[in-house]
Amino acid sequence: MADADANSPDEAILTRDAALLQDTVREAGALAQSMFRTELKKWTKGASSPVSEADIAVNDLLETRLRNATPDYGWLSEESADDVARLSRRLTWIVDPIDGTRNYLNGHEDWCVSVALVEDAAPVLAAVFAPVSGEFFFAARGQGTTLNGRAVQASPGSALDFARVAGPKPMVERLNTAGGDIKLHPRIGSLALRLCRVAHGALDAAFAGGNSHDWDLAAADLIVQEADGRMSDLSGEPILYNRREVAHGVLVAAGRDRHAGIVAHFRNRPLA
Repeated sequence: MADADANSPDEAILTRDAALLQDTVREAGALAQSMFRTELKKWTKGASSPVSEADIAVNDLLETRLRNATPDYGWLSEESADDVARLSRRLTWIVDPIDGTRNYLNGHEDWCVSVALVEDAAPVLAAVFAPVSGEFFFAARGQGTTLNGRAVQASPGSALDFARVAGPKPMVERLNTAGGDIKLHPRIGSLALRLCRVAHGALDAAFAGGNSHDWDLAAADLIVQEADGRMSDLSGEPILYNRREVAHGVLVAAGRDRHAGIVAHFRNRPLA
């Protein structure tokens, strides 16, 4: 254990990086908000993923601030070409400049800036900022989660109020053993925000459908964990980050006991 601890970033470095992360994400959120509901150049990447000049501007700001301050760290962002050098770095920034771009471009309010610092395969620092609602989530490994500077925790217990569950309806319906109609929480277009709202008890549980990516998840994962919640695939296996493959399957986030119950449910009733 001593050798493993010796190889971890020391407290002074993580304290420095925590301050850097919070300041930079706030600045990035302010830039994104300044461009929100303005006329923007936009285009489509891949099959159907929207991107705009705001995504690129925010990405450039984050990359300049974070990489200049930590040149030895790796970098993985939705809006940057993948640099496989990250695979050999112990510490890597994982970034979604605007999570919920489609909502952002449609003038809806549920979008955010999401950034995590990952050590090996697990996040150690995380910030998610939703400028329109003013929600600033921050977590550091072993130090809890705060929302706007106040400590928060996931809701306790194992019961499910389906009006407080967010995610794809067909998946949530599989939890409904009573078989009656369910009324889900209104859709939250930003996956990172959907997951983070488990961390302060606004949601009992949140699901991510297949094909989410490291940048959608890494910050929210630590924020949920440090709020006495859990986030995993449906078998209960933790999510590993900064691997060559950055896409993930179906995931669930909830408070500790509720998460255990959901995992047990799907273990007995697998999706496939």
